[in-house]
Amino acid sequence: MKPPPLSDWRQTDFSKWYQEVIKAADLAEHSVSRGCMVIKPWGYGIWEIIQSRLDSLLKDSGHENAYFPLLIPLSLLEREADHVDGFAKECAVVTHSRLESDGSRLLPSSPLSEPYVIRPTSEAIIGATYSKWVNSYRDLPILVNQWANVFRWEMRTRLFVRTSEFLWQEGHTVHASRKEAMAETVAIHKLYEEFIGQELCLPILTGIKTPDERFPGAVETYTLEALMQDGKALQVGTSHFLGQNFSKAYQIKFKTQQGHEEYGWTTSWGVSTRLIGGLIMSLGDDYGLVLPPAVAPKQVVILVLTGKNHPSGEVVEYADQLKKRLSDLSLQSYPLRIRVDTRPIRGGEKKWQHIKRGVPLVVEIGAKEYAEQSVSYTHRLDPEVSVRGVGVSEFCDSVVGILAQIQQDIRQRSAQRLSEHTRSIEDLEDFADYFRQPRPGFASVPWCEGAIDHPLLSELKVSPRVIVGKASNNSRCLFTSGKATSQVIFARAY
Repeated sequence: MKPPPLSDWRQTDFSKWYQEVIKAADLAEHSVSRGCMVIKPWGYGIWEIIQSRLDSLLKDSGHENAYFPLLIPLSLLEREADHVDGFAKECAVVTHSRLESDGSRLLPSSPLSEPYVIRPTSEAIIGATYSKWVNSYRDLPILVNQWANVFRWEMRTRLFVRTSEFLWQEGHTVHASRKEAMAETVAIHKLYEEFIGQELCLPILTGIKTPDERFPGAVETYTLEALMQDGKALQVGTSHFLGQNFSKAYQIKFKTQQGHEEYGWTTSWGVSTRLIGGLIMSLGDDYGLVLPPAVAPKQVVILVLTGKNHPSGEVVEYADQLKKRLSDLSLQSYPLRIRVDTRPIRGGEKKWQHIKRGVPLVVEIGAKEYAEQSVSYTHRLDPEVSVRGVGVSEFCDSVVGILAQIQQDIRQRSAQRLSEHTRSIEDLEDFADYFRQPRPGFASVPWCEGAIDHPLLSELKVSPRVIVGKASNNSRCLFTSGKATSQVIFARAY
């Protein structure tokens, strides 16, 4: 039994394909709360693994977790002008403290003396808190991360990619010098690059944002831009050097070792559940979701297929023994995550449910496998081919290698696709022709800051995504013909 024909949708209606993959994989659904989503167990399982892995990496690098309030006094947000301007149109505002009934419905009552903003990000509330924590150079550095939800009103939503409420981690640090803060910004950027590139296998380019694309209030923003299969870019992580802007706004000051008073140097950085959207749009195929084994909630699912002439109990016991044996194995120093599926569903249907959910390895055990003390299996990158009659000991000896190979193959596919869909362009007409194609990709062009408002970018709905290096000597800006300063990736983006 094969899954519904999603292939035409992936090529002709990418948005519909994306929605169908989410539905088939049972990842999430739209909520009755406008613009929000319900993340279902399989989708949340992916996020839990991302969270666990990143949390461990951050703690290993000296960071600690804390939690800060969801509600931010409006007066705090107003202290950093660029910051509040950047988020003003997305803010949800709490204006009343209670509800009262008029006999037929509930109405807001008791207006607050000062409105609160539901956090769109936490620089303001954390900055005000740090101003109390920091007094001396001995208090520095502060290396704090929080796992939280944030809220930003969205007019057009897409599950995981752009919803009003989403989950993320946000790090906020304070340092005694510009050099230390910049080193922190770069170190986190590299941590994200390795995790997202190696564990999630996303095809990414990394570098610095152009000035008009920076985080509101930041001095410099480092970004990770992933290539989706429809040729668009998805920003999947950022690390911001904030300089002393937020320290001055929120009075984060300390006495130096020499007794002078100075403002702290701060950073902020984060990734979100948008990573799951990136996994779907970048790695999915005609059968549905594809998950790298490193982040699959279950890396191996054992299907119990019970025939008429064999007692199911013995087959189930055989499957449970296999699970126990596999659970003693590890991939990348983490125990394998195994599930035994005994649901009374036809074998073909049950198999394809797990294929569409992206399970890396689906194992089938029926009366024949029990009698032979063997297994049959299918791996996610070749779902129409089943390997049958493999001895159980041979399978157990090879399963970690099979999963590691799947991880490597997904990573190599991503790298190849990124290479094939990144083009160097030095002629404006070629640039226009490239982005008039249905699914162009990334364009690497020589650029200067005077090119920000070129009308062609608006016409083509293309934006500068990331500065990937300095322009070569004597190269000219594609848009102004002036001396180019940087090599910049342009793309359409989510």
